[in-house]
Amino acid sequence: MAYDKFNILTSSAVPLPIENVDTDQIIPARFLKATERKGFGDNLFRDWRYNSDDTPKEQFVLNNPIYSGKILVGGKNFGSGSSREHAAWAVYDYGFRCVVSSFFADIFRGNCLNIGVLPVQVSPEFLDKIFKAIEADPKTELEINLPEQKITILATGESESFDINDYKKGNMLNGFDDIDYLLNIQKDIEKYAESTPL
Repeated sequence: MAYDKFNILTSSAVPLPIENVDTDQIIPARFLKATERKGFGDNLFRDWRYNSDDTPKEQFVLNNPIYSGKILVGGKNFGSGSSREHAAWAVYDYGFRCVVSSFFADIFRGNCLNIGVLPVQVSPEFLDKIFKAIEADPKTELEINLPEQKITILATGESESFDINDYKKGNMLNGFDDIDYLLNIQKDIEKYAESTPL
């Protein structure tokens, strides 16, 4: 399944300065029954967003109307815990296209890259600057430049580079998942197969 191409994203951000956010907090296990990648955004951070009677918890950031945008800024060690890919699906389905943290669990990072969510890992110092910028102005914007692998706080002009695997970067720029990538080079594969004896 192809996803939106990711090039340069400029957006305000939603701050979640909590460390060690695990995949069960991102999407509780009771919501994992569906097999399609749809509807999971409704239950993103379900137990943090809603009371037991399904009324919104006013103090939780996703229920605060002053925060919005396509970028989620999390604390250190975001996406730890189980390997469920549904956590990345929930982040994407809610509308986030980028998650920023000072450290990601490897499996969560991979699951995000597979579905079109860019995990941007920054230094703890730069993450702190982002949180402070959002605290000063909830509408402050970040620029995520994938071609240059750079994140910038537009209000201050401060920026930092981030790493990404070349293969995954190419897929994100083209809006490909792994199957789309293979389909895109199908002719090359067929040509190689024809020229290579069994």
